[in-house]
Amino acid sequence: MTELRRVADAHVTVEGQELLLLPERAVYWPAQKTLLVADAHFGMPLAGRPGEPVRTSTAAALARLDAILTRHEVKRIVFLGDFFHDRGARTEATVARLLAWREAHPDLELLLVRGNMDGRAGDPPPELRVRVVPEPYRLDPFSLCHEPSESKRGYAIAGHLHPATVLRTRPGESLRLPCFWLASDYAVLPAFGDVAGRYMIQRRRDDQVFVVADDHVLPV
Repeated sequence: MTELRRVADAHVTVEGQELLLLPERAVYWPAQKTLLVADAHFGMPLAGRPGEPVRTSTAAALARLDAILTRHEVKRIVFLGDFFHDRGARTEATVARLLAWREAHPDLELLLVRGNMDGRAGDPPPELRVRVVPEPYRLDPFSLCHEPSESKRGYAIAGHLHPATVLRTRPGESLRLPCFWLASDYAVLPAFGDVAGRYMIQRRRDDQVFVVADDHVLPV
């Protein structure tokens, strides 16, 4: 029997709604049984040794989704833009892996709020049954977006920036870690996919910041 790993979510209240910040770099909204995932970047190639077959981040990302579905009752997943990494990521192997995962979860509602990369990569294949909408997508009390600036009204939950911050571990040592960044009128989620670039946030006095460190989400 596989032992479930020990994880520690962070609980926050935003606009009167309880949200769980997950170490898999996603947000679970219990009242809506909804999972919010920003910047999945499915099909992004991973660095490897010369001569080795090209690997992608897709398998690891889907494994993290399955880990979340094991712990939480999820009826809907909203992808906050950048579903595929780019047009070149829509390989036969990547699409086949996504379709196999979709067949294992036929009752899940999947929704994509289009981001900047989706315009280049194209919408997910019809067989994945992902409903695609422009940003912002209103799901009261939130405006679900790819970029925070796209929100027209209400508190925005977005991605796009791949936020990170520095955690001081000991004198002279620090780690640059992905983070959840909660400001007064928007929240920015860390990238769900294993993308290389991370935006160093400019934290303001009233912002809440939570880093993802291994299997824990920690306030800093």
